[in-house]
Amino acid sequence: MTKIKYFVLAAAAVVALTGCGAPAGNAPANNANASNANTAKPVAAAPTKDALMALEKSAYEAWKSKDAKFWDPFLSDKFAGYGATGRLDRAAAIKEYSGADCDVKSYALSDDQMTALGADTAVITYKVTVEGTCGGQKIPTPSWAAGAYVRSGDKWKGAFHAETPVIDPKAPPAKPAAPAKKDTAAAKPAEAKPDAATDALVALEKKAWDAWKSKDAKALDDWAGKDMISINGMTGRTDRATSLKGWNDDKCEIKSVAITDGLSVAFGSDVSLLLFKATTDGKCDGAAVPAENGATFYMKEGGTWKAAVVMGTPAS
Repeated sequence: MTKIKYFVLAAAAVVALTGCGAPAGNAPANNANASNANTAKPVAAAPTKDALMALEKSAYEAWKSKDAKFWDPFLSDKFAGYGATGRLDRAAAIKEYSGADCDVKSYALSDDQMTALGADTAVITYKVTVEGTCGGQKIPTPSWAAGAYVRSGDKWKGAFHAETPVIDPKAPPAKPAAPAKKDTAAAKPAEAKPDAATDALVALEKKAWDAWKSKDAKALDDWAGKDMISINGMTGRTDRATSLKGWNDDKCEIKSVAITDGLSVAFGSDVSLLLFKATTDGKCDGAAVPAENGATFYMKEGGTWKAAVVMGTPAS
C-alpha cells in the first residue's frame, strides 16, 4: 500500500506564585502549598517543529561522531523502530545507532513537517541525504525519514525512527548488492512485549490493506484519520486526500495481503504505534509487490482508533 527508515531538549520553567500576607491561622496551609510548589516536577514544553528538528540533528551528529553515550538518555524506554537489520527495540537501536560499523562523512535534513499526536507525542517527518557507508556499503540516499518523540518529564525522548529510500520511478531496476555482514545478535527480532491493543490494531491494519486490495474507497476513508499523512518512497510525504486517491487509483492487481509480526506500543491512552510486516501476493504496474516493514501511528478520534501517520520500509 505504501512502498515505503531518529531526534531538542525542551524544558519548562516552574513558576512559583507568592501570595500576599495571610492571617496566622492560615500559615500551615501556606507552608504546605509552598512545599508542593518546591517539589513539583518540571514538565517539557509543547514541542515545536524547530525543536524536534534540533533533536533529530543532534541524533544524526551522535551517529556521525560515534557518540555511544548519547543514546541511553536520548531514547525512550518504549522505543521501537526499523534499522538496517529490521525491527529494533531500544537495546538494538543503541547498538546500531552507535555507528561502530558506519563511516558518515556528512548529512543534511530538509522538507521537515511536524504532526502532533495529542499532548504527549509528536512525529517529525523530513528528507535526509547522507554521504557515507555502513558495513562497507554506501548508505541509500536520499531517504524520507520519520522520528517520534514522547514527553518524559522535562524532556522529549526519541520513541521511533525509520527511513525509506526515495524511489525514482524512471530509474532502471537496481542491481541487487551483495548482502552486508550482519551482527547476528543485532538481527534478532525486537524483544519488546506487545501490549493489549496489538490484536485490535492488527485487525484494523488488515482491513485497510484489504480495502486497498479491493479498492474499497469508503473503508479506506473510514480508516484514515482526519489529518492523516503517509510516507512513500515513490511519492514522498502525502496528505490524506492525496494518499487515499493514490491507493484507490493505483494500477495494482492484488490477490491477498498478510499482516504478521505485529507489535503495538502505547504512548498514552489515545496514541499507539503498530509495527508489522506486510506480505503481498500481487503486482503493481506489472511488477511484484515487495514485502515491507510497516509502521502506523493510530490516534483515537471520538473514541475510535484512526490512522494518523503511515509509513513503510523495505523488508530485509
